[in-house]
This record gives sequence, structure tokens and C-alpha cells, in this order.
Amino acid sequence: MSRPAGGTGGSAPGRHLIRGSVSLPEAELMWRFSRSSGPGGQHVNTSDSQVELRFDLAATKALPEVWKERALARLEGRLVDGVVSVRSSEHRSQWRNRESAAVRLAALLAEATAPPPKPRKPRRIPRGLNERRLREKKQRSQTKRGRSGRDW
Repeated sequence: MSRPAGGTGGSAPGRHLIRGSVSLPEAELMWRFSRSSGPGGQHVNTSDSQVELRFDLAATKALPEVWKERALARLEGRLVDGVVSVRSSEHRSQWRNRESAAVRLAALLAEATAPPPKPRKPRRIPRGLNERRLREKKQRSQTKRGRSGRDW
């Protein structure tokens, strides 16, 4: 039971912002609605308020190729046949759950497509720091040696 839906958040109607100028077209998002557990009284038994948002990451043309490869590699444990899925049921209203799922998917994709951190450059330890460490170590060993009861 997949249905296309109107634009929830994002830069333009029918688009969901990921990061910078890249956004996902509404046509590539697959929405599924089902009954949610949790609070809601009699209304909860009749409304489909739980939302599952699916996005075919492997087949999308909306993301740059570099981002797509990066996201596929980082999210490979979450993907089922190249499709990433996000579920939301924390609100009673389907509309708020849809917004929540869209925000969660955008955050997940933004984190997965982020560039890798700069590699750490190893730095030389200053000589004074090393000498102070060895001096303190020797002093501590003298203190401990003085505690032994050998002289008694």
C-alpha cells in the first residue's frame, strides 16, 4: 500500500532537502501507512498513523555519484536490496509522523554522504614533555621503594 504524498518540509514543493543544494524528489520516496501501537484511545484502532518511508538509494538519480557510493558503503547494514527504510510512530497524528520520518531520513542520508574526516597527522612528542614524564616516573618509583619494609 504505497502512496505518493505532498511535500513535507524541504526546499520546494515535493522535494526533501538533504544537504546544501541537494534534495530528494517526492517521486522517489515510497510512503507506507499502518496502524500504530501506543496511545490514542478509540481513534487509534481506525487510523493508520504509523509511517514507513522508503528510499531506493541504489537506483536514485537525485544524489551525486560520489555521495551515492559513500552512502551505499556506510549504510550497507541498513539496506535491503538498495532501499533504506525509516519508520516513525511516536506521534498520534499521521502528518507529524510523516514529517518526523522525512527529517529522520534526511539526517540519515546527510550523515551517510558527509565527507570522511581529515586523516590525523602524527606529531612529534616534545622532548621536555618526555623528560618530565620520565622524571615523575622515577620519583614515583622512589616513593614506592621507600614504602617497602626491607630495612626493618
